[in-house]
Amino acid sequence: MHVETLLLLVLGAVAVIVAAQWAAARTGLPAAALLTLAGIAYAYLPGPNIPLDPELVLTLVLPPLLYSAALDSSLMAIRRNLRTVVSLSVLLVLATAVTIGVGFALFVTGATLAAGIALGAAVAPPDPVAALAVGRRAGLPPRLITLIQGEGLLNDATALTILAVAVAAAQGDGFSTPAAAGQFVMVAAGGVAAGVAVAYGVRPLRRLRRDPLSSNAVSLATPFVAYLLAESVHVSGVLAVVVAGLIIGHHNPSWASGASRLQTDAVWRLVDFLLEGIVFLLIGQQLPGVIAGLDQYTTGTIVTASAVTVGVVLVLRPLWLWLTEHLPQSLHTRLGGPEVAGDDDEDPTSAPSRLSGREIVVLSWAGTRGVISLAAIFTLPLTTDSGEPFPDRNLLLFCAFLAVLVTLVGQGLTFAPLVRALGLRADEADQARLRNEARIASVEAGLSRLDELQREQHDDVDDEAIGAIRDQLQARLDRYRQRLDMLQGAEGGEVPLSPQYEAALRVRRAVLGAQREELLHWRDVGRLPDEGLRRLERELDHEEGRLPARR
Repeated sequence: MHVETLLLLVLGAVAVIVAAQWAAARTGLPAAALLTLAGIAYAYLPGPNIPLDPELVLTLVLPPLLYSAALDSSLMAIRRNLRTVVSLSVLLVLATAVTIGVGFALFVTGATLAAGIALGAAVAPPDPVAALAVGRRAGLPPRLITLIQGEGLLNDATALTILAVAVAAAQGDGFSTPAAAGQFVMVAAGGVAAGVAVAYGVRPLRRLRRDPLSSNAVSLATPFVAYLLAESVHVSGVLAVVVAGLIIGHHNPSWASGASRLQTDAVWRLVDFLLEGIVFLLIGQQLPGVIAGLDQYTTGTIVTASAVTVGVVLVLRPLWLWLTEHLPQSLHTRLGGPEVAGDDDEDPTSAPSRLSGREIVVLSWAGTRGVISLAAIFTLPLTTDSGEPFPDRNLLLFCAFLAVLVTLVGQGLTFAPLVRALGLRADEADQARLRNEARIASVEAGLSRLDELQREQHDDVDDEAIGAIRDQLQARLDRYRQRLDMLQGAEGGEVPLSPQYEAALRVRRAVLGAQREELLHWRDVGRLPDEGLRRLERELDHEEGRLPARR
């Protein structure tokens, strides 16, 4: 492929990604589903197409996406919900793989158990990107967001390990349950160890990470270092990336400067935006090639295999959630059913509460499959060690693609309406109260430190400067307390709007706009160089960034 052609494809992909994001913001439809449909439409147009390279996806695309998701996750919230996360990301993945394998062996003519388990492992892990994007926009409660995040971070490692064992069995290397269990434990434990090593290996670079550009370089390199380190010793690279991201994200407030965090967060948002968009476009483009390999199968075989795959994917998840929810209390606590310690803003030592029926429905419908399923199934070898074609490879590819398409498009397009119909929304007023209480505590800590500085009577501490800072903090404290008083009387979980507060925000934005216009005027008449303009604009941008988002 010529460089000019490749550049045109990249520019076209960026244009489609931006257009899909624009359409998603105005229609409420998930961008992931729109991009997948756009990829399918492009695949049938004349012109070059891009095949999905599984090694490229697993090595260059998956690590940064998982790492970014881990940085944004809450290590403490996942730890409080660990039993549920393990139930979904390990036990349910294993149950899905085995059930599809048994279904293939029983109902699909000529299919083997090992080949079916390989397919089941590929389609077992949900890709939470689409569900989280819609769920956050729809205002899902923090507990459900945490469960979707935690499951999506850990299930890929489980699925890829099961896939490797199933492929080995399908190639005639034999299968031993104890050996497979031992391999899984070793791969998982090694992945965790590699992730911890990389996370704490980054810690000595704290001085370097306080420089925004160096921090970006270190942050972008970290997921690849974790992945390559783990894979080099034959343990789970995916799990290493996730563990490293969770630890670094947890310690980032003390390991990096504020300027570094601002710039690094912006860079990762751009990386996520482009990589996720390209991934979903690639998913759609694989359809013609997948269909082309079905000529050797009868319609009945294709329909049966598709029904087994999609049926297990759609039915087993809600059934698993319902069954684990209705276990006896002793087993429920011991085996890790979907029982959690409450919302993220609650006391983690409070009594566990079980999921409601509405929460089970939403979690069931959040099981959209994505690129990891296709990348995993595309890693199936063309032939076995004996030189024979890998059993039913083309059929497995089609079934995996169909499961991705049905869940990503079907469930993705209906997820937001389902959440709205169930009325399952976060208590925004309660979350706002918690944030304002934290703001008040933070300002009070600052005022206490000012008092200490004044009592210590340092020669280089100006009383007038301390007084000015105290006045600013006190004004901010009064504003937060007024806001908290208003939130205390909120009803229905909605954040009350204060006309005075909204008016003050409009005035502040108008003032910032006037300041920018004056700076531009100075630049245009030659009184201020562009370098000075950019520096002063950056100050105004940070000040505007502290204002609440426009409603």
